[in-house]
Amino acid sequence: MLIQVLKSKIHRVTVTEANLDYIGSITIDEDLMDAAGIIENERVEVYNITNGERLATYAIAGERGSGTVCLNGAAAHKVPAGSLIIIASYAIMDADEARSWHPTVIFPTNNKLA
Repeated sequence: MLIQVLKSKIHRVTVTEANLDYIGSITIDEDLMDAAGIIENERVEVYNITNGERLATYAIAGERGSGTVCLNGAAAHKVPAGSLIIIASYAIMDADEARSWHPTVIFPTNNKLA
């Protein structure tokens, strides 16, 4: 049996921009993506701590070291600039592998790695 488990998480970052005129996705500072093991175009879940909204989208690499976290397209209505969010990615693996799996969780400070 295959199950879905948490692969990685960027815990508590602030949305720096919301761009309604983009076709969709979330733009994330490439340093944060690398640290969390999230690759470009990977499906991610966004959990808005500020207002409780949740949505699924895909990651786009933003400028390295910029601290950018930008919700694009319709998602910008649910996650406006200034929102505090969690970004999570998941993996599918067999139950035996999942039992010993340890997700990568990063805790940025001011949207930057410590």
